[in-house]
Amino acid sequence: MQVLVLTQRPDGVPAGEVILVHGLEGSSDAGYMRSIAQALLESGFVVHRMNLRSCGGTEFLCKTFYHAGLTTDVMALLLELDRQRRTPVFLVGFSLGGNIVLKLAGEMGADARRLLAGVCTLSTPLDLLKCALALHQPAGRPYEWAFLVSMKRRLRLRHHAMPACFPIDGLERVGSMYDFDDRFTAPGFGFRGADHYYDTQSARRFLDLIRVPTLVIQAKDDPMIPFTAFDHPAFTLNSHLRLVAVEHGGHLGFVSRRPPRFWSDGVVTDWIREVAAGAE
Repeated sequence: MQVLVLTQRPDGVPAGEVILVHGLEGSSDAGYMRSIAQALLESGFVVHRMNLRSCGGTEFLCKTFYHAGLTTDVMALLLELDRQRRTPVFLVGFSLGGNIVLKLAGEMGADARRLLAGVCTLSTPLDLLKCALALHQPAGRPYEWAFLVSMKRRLRLRHHAMPACFPIDGLERVGSMYDFDDRFTAPGFGFRGADHYYDTQSARRFLDLIRVPTLVIQAKDDPMIPFTAFDHPAFTLNSHLRLVAVEHGGHLGFVSRRPPRFWSDGVVTDWIREVAAGAE
């Protein structure tokens, strides 16, 4: 199994290193990835734009897809950077990528401090079941439809090359994200169904265990992520977590009236600089 990581380096001695993890059906080339990469580079950070397995034109580098709780690939990159003596690093996750990096930080617990300086997420589906159901509501349906078109196309492509690994029986009857995950994602990774997959892989289960500085940015009007998912006691009880909740922004729509393109780029970059300076 292989994944593609695009690395960009600033001039001079780096201030630190940041791994960016994209969202559902995204890639290293997503606009939000490129935008924040530019801001981080200008602030002196090495940036690693990571493609989740099978994304970014890498469909044939592995025999599985990614899923919302698959932390092993990000961990493998962390360990490789550690082998090169280039940790600790920051993780920044967008949407589904946010669920992955929060879950990883929780899985690592106090051990994360050796490899991670901090974690930041934007528009994160903390509760995967709530988000799958929200996608099937009128406000979320345009997003769900776009995701399904892309995911079905990817599955058919993989089936054509490796039919035994990627069966497509019943694909034409799939009409929701829940259906797709229940019929394909969950069994493909050994889960008993969508409910089991969502319950075990949601980052909400791991928030209490996080022991590194963590910034979570979320819009209350996100059509894909009910804000009730953020009524979690960890945001009050876990001092390592900081929730920045804004009234408007939709899903990854933290658009600025002036450069940079997204105001969240500046917020995340400034936070990373502050945490990095405090760790010196």
